[in-house]
Amino acid sequence: MLLSRNHKRVSEFSEMIAKLNHSVLFSPVGYDKPITRQNPSFILFKVRSFHTSTLTNDAKVTVTELAKLPNFTPRFSRIARNEAQNVLFDYLHCTRSFSFTDAEHISKNSPRFLQTLISKIDTDKQVAHSLTKFLRYNPINEFEPFFESLGLRPSELSVLLPRHLMFLSDDRVMLDNFHVLCGYGIPRSKIGKMYKEAKEIFGYDYGILALKLQAYENLGLSKSTVIKLISCCPSLLIGGVNCEFVKVLERLKELRFENDWIGGCLSGKSTYNWNRMLDTVDFLDKVGYTQEQMHHLFNTNPAILFEGSGKKVYIMFGRLLKLGLKLNEIYSLFIQNPNILSIKCIKNLLRAMDFLLEIEMETEYIASIISNHIQLLGSRTLKGPRTVCKELKVGRDGLCQVIKEDPLKLFNLVSKSKIKSNEQESSQDPSKHQEKTTFLSRLGYMENSDEMSKALKQFRGRGDQLQERFDCLVQAGLDYNIVTNIVKQAPTVLNQSKDVIERKIDYLRNYLGYPLESVVSFPAYLGYDMERISQRFSMYVWLRERGAAKPTLSLSTILACSDTRFVKYFVDVHPEGPAMWEKIKNHSPSS
Repeated sequence: MLLSRNHKRVSEFSEMIAKLNHSVLFSPVGYDKPITRQNPSFILFKVRSFHTSTLTNDAKVTVTELAKLPNFTPRFSRIARNEAQNVLFDYLHCTRSFSFTDAEHISKNSPRFLQTLISKIDTDKQVAHSLTKFLRYNPINEFEPFFESLGLRPSELSVLLPRHLMFLSDDRVMLDNFHVLCGYGIPRSKIGKMYKEAKEIFGYDYGILALKLQAYENLGLSKSTVIKLISCCPSLLIGGVNCEFVKVLERLKELRFENDWIGGCLSGKSTYNWNRMLDTVDFLDKVGYTQEQMHHLFNTNPAILFEGSGKKVYIMFGRLLKLGLKLNEIYSLFIQNPNILSIKCIKNLLRAMDFLLEIEMETEYIASIISNHIQLLGSRTLKGPRTVCKELKVGRDGLCQVIKEDPLKLFNLVSKSKIKSNEQESSQDPSKHQEKTTFLSRLGYMENSDEMSKALKQFRGRGDQLQERFDCLVQAGLDYNIVTNIVKQAPTVLNQSKDVIERKIDYLRNYLGYPLESVVSFPAYLGYDMERISQRFSMYVWLRERGAAKPTLSLSTILACSDTRFVKYFVDVHPEGPAMWEKIKNHSPSS
């Protein structure tokens, strides 16, 4: 009887698989009941509303069975994933002799590989035991989890995997160069991109890569700038020192920029053409921009040079030529209105040209409007022609005629934001807003971006105040780029006065005895008020003197935990702790 019932269930399951392979429609798969700690590796699924009379709504299959279906992506419990991570770590570290750091990083940062690995075992049984047994007899291709842990997507791996190698130790040269990059300070998550874009650098003989990195430091760049530079542009490490990049540095130095300024302007999401950047600087020089004007232009709008490597400048110039403007007229426009080359202004100007062309205005009229009203066009974002025509209930010809007769109506009729009165403009004090925008641009925020809008709300104070507070951290001994990263991670740091920042740094060094570099790993320290810092560290020092606390706990361990946890681990651990804590709180001065 039991054999007959099992045979029937197998038959039903086989029929279900056949139905699925013929694209039978069914609703999403959901959990039938929660995973239990007693059996964490076994997950039951209930298939809802199958269009077949053979199966009922109570039909259940295991993940192992469903994993055999085409295009099925199994989901495993957190406990199962954690067990699999631990097994993979043990395999890499103990069996394959990977260093602790390498084995830990790979096992924790290759989720897709782990998912595939788990799907190959019987999850009806204990995951750790099954997976350990599987790996004992089935060695893995170590390049797969290795590349995934470096930030590469699974879809990118097929073309990068070595054809005849399985073990990382078989490519000792690649592994040595990888460790050189890690040791230099390049984040492992960035190295995958470097491997994909500049595979040649992973084939250098021992010692060569380190010399190439040092060569860029010899140009006067700080180590943190070199790290960001080659993370974004790994091709710079191919061959000798890139001469075009060196020329860009020299031109920027002529414009009174520090060497490390470039580090705050680079983005891992962009590619850079150093030769085109040089051409952009030369072009503006020929147009007639002075060094002072170019310094202000790039300092205020670094995206002009770094976003597209100056491409937008050429696009703008070419569009003006096509409208019929003469070279000397374009030069005059650029000189008289140096700010029109900001990313926001260029975007608005190009959109205005497209608007006027779309309503079929003649090019000579467009050229005239741009020549006479270029500042307004650059400062306003226009609606689309279809929207404007619908709002005004006129055709494109009618709208074109209205604008020809009075070009200023273009701004009143089609601008997304109406022209404000002089009183409104002055009340907002645009010069102060510009100062703040300029400061944030130096930190790497792109003008007119969502990040810039958020930053303008997060950072409180005038541009000169923010700069003073920023300089305070640099003068304390931190690298410029490190301070940039700190304030991006914890914007509230710069929302305090210079005196408060200096007091916290002094307290950290001279009373607590922590090095200044400790704020790099925990920048939020500078954002906590002095009362919390003073109270908690006074309690910690008291415990430490009595041997009830470890001598070197991190700043985050003491400050970031909740009040309840702090009392549990730093007050109640000593019989006299609660009384001492009350005494500290009652005598602690407010910040």
